[in-house]
Amino acid sequence: MIPRLLNVQGAFGIAASLALLGLLLIQKGETRHWRKQAQGFETLYRGEQQSHAQTIANYRAAAETARRADAANRDRVLSAQADINERTIHAYEARVGDARARVDRLRSETGAAAIDRGGVRATPLPAAGAAARATDGPAAQGGFSLASEGLPLDERLIATEQAIQLDELIKWVRAQAAVDNQGRDASISKDGNR
Repeated sequence: MIPRLLNVQGAFGIAASLALLGLLLIQKGETRHWRKQAQGFETLYRGEQQSHAQTIANYRAAAETARRADAANRDRVLSAQADINERTIHAYEARVGDARARVDRLRSETGAAAIDRGGVRATPLPAAGAAARATDGPAAQGGFSLASEGLPLDERLIATEQAIQLDELIKWVRAQAAVDNQGRDASISKDGNR
């Protein structure tokens, strides 16, 4: 029976069967190979998805931390600026109050008639010049001798108040500029200097 099967058609059938068996074995090997590849790619994909989700969570956490840090920095800066404003206002009011108290003291020492030269003059011009020089003495002693002599005490007070205002404004600007609004550690003294 075997020789009958070994005719040409049988030989072709056996060869075809062996070829198909070889192709089936190759296909099984390829399937196993690509299944492993697919599992590896799926593992990489899931790892990438987890990594992506973790990155998003990290960015959100960092953004929230930055928001909290910005809010704390804003509160710190606003508090520092409010302190500077309060110190400047108190210093200004104290200095102007001292200047006004000195004027009141000088007025009481010299008398209102000798100080007020802005009113109607009843005396001739040389006497007014003498009265002006007479008022310069107590005024100069009171710290009101500004660059021009002979000014009435009220004008000297106005000039002194304006000088105090400018001085306190300069200190305020320097102190405000010294406030670290970037969150770096900086020590600011009470007068606004570092």
